[in-house]
Amino acid sequence: MPGSGLSEAADENLLQYPHGYNEVHPLLDGFSRHPPYSGFTVATKQKIRRQMSRTFISEGAVQCRQKFLRFFPAGFTDPNYLAWERAYKWKAHQTWNQELNREEFRSLLIAGHYVEIASRAVRIESRTNLLFSFEKMALRDAVKSIAGACSFSTGLYDFLYGSKAEQERFSIWCSSLQSLPRIKTRVLTWPLATVFPFIALPDKHIFLKPNVTREAAKQYDFPFEYEPGPSWSTYANLLKFGDAIRRDLADLEPKDMIDIQSFIWVQGSSEYDE
Repeated sequence: MPGSGLSEAADENLLQYPHGYNEVHPLLDGFSRHPPYSGFTVATKQKIRRQMSRTFISEGAVQCRQKFLRFFPAGFTDPNYLAWERAYKWKAHQTWNQELNREEFRSLLIAGHYVEIASRAVRIESRTNLLFSFEKMALRDAVKSIAGACSFSTGLYDFLYGSKAEQERFSIWCSSLQSLPRIKTRVLTWPLATVFPFIALPDKHIFLKPNVTREAAKQYDFPFEYEPGPSWSTYANLLKFGDAIRRDLADLEPKDMIDIQSFIWVQGSSEYDE
């Protein structure tokens, strides 16, 4: 293939064709799909990944889409979807915007009203079913003291609105949770680390339920790199998973991470077993 910049052959592990596809990808026209072959350069592999990600959707992703539409034929505008999945999460976000928007949050911090900030955050989340009851209780106990509320409030504000790199802000937020008093259950868990950013800024942040998300990623054929303890590498990888879903479902017009997280929930939760 003169002038293409491709090496003489393809990496079989790189080039994943959906089942039933017989045509050759345009980047590989003239090359066999089968080994043995020498590898592509790194730059060429990256080019192929970009091209193929725009062209193909994995079989798992297709099946996940079909499952979602079996439950919600109208997609993200389906009345049942809105009632069962989106409405209460969006309401929590709206309440957050009323009670703990950036300006209000900052004013309360400056005034030293840490317990009030924590109380509002806990109250807003309590009206959802995102956390298990033992997680809710662990958080309530942890922020009763001024020291606990201060650590929670300053850590959360810095993660949401700070000027440092996002990776550093996430690490600081996790350290803040780690420092909270523990009575029965630890507070530094994936659900607790992600629920408040998700409620506050659902255009940017996503909520992680480990078991459900891992199952959903498996069904979707997405290589989710999970670590049990909250870490930036896992969270960044989860955001990539969300980006992949948003791209693959572009025609269904997901509005934000609420829609992406709800889609993941449908794939991995036993509530939607078929």
